Amino acid sequence: MPRHFDLLCIGGGSGGVATANRAGLHGARVALVESGRIGGTCVNVGCVPKKIMWTAGHFAHAFDEAAHYGFTVAPPTLDWTKLKAARDAFVRSLNAGYERYLKSNQVEIVRGTARFVDAHTVDVDGERIGADRIVVATGGVPTLPTIPGAALGITSDGYFDLETQPRRLAVIGSGYIAVEIGGLMRALGSDVTLLIRRDHVLHGFDTLLRDTLREHMDNAGVRFVTHFSTERLVRRDDGLWLESGERREGPFDAVLWAIGRHPNTAALNLAAAGVRVEPSGVIPVDALQTTNVPHIFALGDVIGHHELTPVAIAAGRRLADRVFGGMAGRHLSYDNIATVIFSHPPIGTIGLSEGDAVKAFGEAAIKVYETRFTPMMHSLGPWTGKMAMKLVVAGDDERVVGAHVIGPGADEMTQGFAVAVKMGATKRDFDDTVAIHPTAAEELVTLKTARPGRPFG
Repeated sequence: MPRHFDLLCIGGGSGGVATANRAGLHGARVALVESGRIGGTCVNVGCVPKKIMWTAGHFAHAFDEAAHYGFTVAPPTLDWTKLKAARDAFVRSLNAGYERYLKSNQVEIVRGTARFVDAHTVDVDGERIGADRIVVATGGVPTLPTIPGAALGITSDGYFDLETQPRRLAVIGSGYIAVEIGGLMRALGSDVTLLIRRDHVLHGFDTLLRDTLREHMDNAGVRFVTHFSTERLVRRDDGLWLESGERREGPFDAVLWAIGRHPNTAALNLAAAGVRVEPSGVIPVDALQTTNVPHIFALGDVIGHHELTPVAIAAGRRLADRVFGGMAGRHLSYDNIATVIFSHPPIGTIGLSEGDAVKAFGEAAIKVYETRFTPMMHSLGPWTGKMAMKLVVAGDDERVVGAHVIGPGADEMTQGFAVAVKMGATKRDFDDTVAIHPTAAEELVTLKTARPGRPFG
């Protein structure tokens, strides 16, 4: 007879842990299945170690800028081994903290890989476990290309295993992982080549953000190779080489694939539970995170959109509140979710891009307020890029439907402005807010001149 729980969470990442903890607080008997380290992608090979590496890159920039403020700074050197050891130790401390908190909420951690036997039962490495309700929160995994030599490269997961700093790094991809790792590695002194299939990065983001970031990365010395579709990766005596038809790029010490991620659902045997899965591995859900099987839920990266740690956490907590906390109808709204890209410099964005706003409301209904300027912290040095901001407003009341920032502090200031956008603030609400001076953030409440929205914006 299998052990039986009120709730079984499959996956010990952000979504699974948040759901399990909240359900445990509500008094449910909960088990959580995880084969790897507790914390999932975010804690182990994502947000947390990435932010540490990004911060290291930020300090590298600070050494350069300090001279313009009168400091005499000896040329800094990076001890990669020391940085990696400190980063890894911090991650391990988080793993332990997550486990302690789960246990304090009476959540039983089951080590192993779950595979559905039927709609109420999973097999975990030979042990059968049953539950009244099941949450699938197994996250995503990096995608590898199906080309000769692909295994010679690494993914964003493998990046955090590097024992030495690659001096010549190729990054394949143009999304947020590509620009984040490419940017921070350039800041840390590596020669970085970004190979992209289009002529721009961050496809789908507002053009102000992607164009300004490209300008900054160019100025930082990141080399771009555009319209490059990799067909082969080979190792030669002088390093790794990428090939596309007659075009060849190299040599490199390391090649990092950053061509996307896909849901980690293939091994779950969801068919045995009757759960519908798309060919991509995405599990479709309704607004309450419910699959086509009423007692089985899915959240986080496996649902194929808003693949962000805080989103998975918020969805999981609301799910547990509704099912075990008596909060009828409680669920996550996926409208106006802010996000930050930890590029160099960082990007903060919430709501619709200019182009998407025109599609949603019509060209005549959209106005755009934007600015580009040198932030005060860079006013004493030869900073070659610009900070840029944009507000996209809709309708006669000029409701803010998009806010986009790139530059120092964008990561922190976006959280506050996200509250305003989420509450439905108008341009007049922004204008009526007294500016904090001197800051970069004050520019968002002092924008004066509007232009019409553009479909390609």
